[in-house]
Amino acid sequence: MAKFKGIILAGGTGSRLYPMTFCVNKQLLPVYDKPMIYYPLSTIMSANIDEILIITRSKELELYTELFGDGSKLGLNIEYAIQESPDGLAQAFIIAEKFLNNAPSALILGDNLFFSSDLHIKMQNIKTDGATIFAYRVDDPSRYGVIDFDKDKKAISIEEKPLHPKSNYAVTGLYFYDNNAPHYAKQLKPSARGELEITDLNMVYLNEKKLNVEILSKGTAWLDTGTPESLLDASDFVRIMEQRQGIKLGCIEEIAYNKGLINKEQLLKLAQKLNKTAYGKYLIELVNRSDINEYYSNSN
Repeated sequence: MAKFKGIILAGGTGSRLYPMTFCVNKQLLPVYDKPMIYYPLSTIMSANIDEILIITRSKELELYTELFGDGSKLGLNIEYAIQESPDGLAQAFIIAEKFLNNAPSALILGDNLFFSSDLHIKMQNIKTDGATIFAYRVDDPSRYGVIDFDKDKKAISIEEKPLHPKSNYAVTGLYFYDNNAPHYAKQLKPSARGELEITDLNMVYLNEKKLNVEILSKGTAWLDTGTPESLLDASDFVRIMEQRQGIKLGCIEEIAYNKGLINKEQLLKLAQKLNKTAYGKYLIELVNRSDINEYYSNSN
């Protein structure tokens, strides 16, 4: 079975966050104790995807390469591509066509944060034929792409930011497609706002009866950090969860270690650069806990 490759779309002007984003890409803004982009990257990694393309503007390219390099320190292969003008989400597949090299793909928006106990299982079981998108029940569906279902919970329509939504289920910023996505994206016509809409790409798959919709469980948190209020809400959510549960959300080093992408020594090397922070101490504690677990498992 072909393996998914990941795309993180981290471009755009972030105009809803001005003046914070006058000089910096919004996906580099902090969400509590780590850059925003750590969270979508952690989601992609949780899907067992280790080949990842980050699409951003040329002015931020150096910042991302300084942050992640080629990804090898995390056991990943990270490449970069430029989207100078935000001409629609579906354009990502045209930009990524060479990187994908006929492989199926997972696209996640760089300002979307997911926290769930079972999302990683859903992602790991996605088939490489057709498309799979994720829906989440919201109170204000007119802000999003909205999915309408029949009585059997099969998707029958998708509308982009409708004035009169047919349901309360919004399309989230996480999408899985087969290897036809770049081809379909190149056939799309720009919308009235001059963009290649991801909704139109999803409609191609829906019309071919190849669109699967996964409804995220009630225990899932989906946060869009595109406004000052939502950015603060996301930081508060992460802070409260981490302090109450003693875990780190969006901790890419921990995911890499738990998946065997890096070993104990590599994790410690990453932690030492952060040893003056609670984040670095958390990584060191991960190694200490694994040492204890190894001791007891070897003693039994």
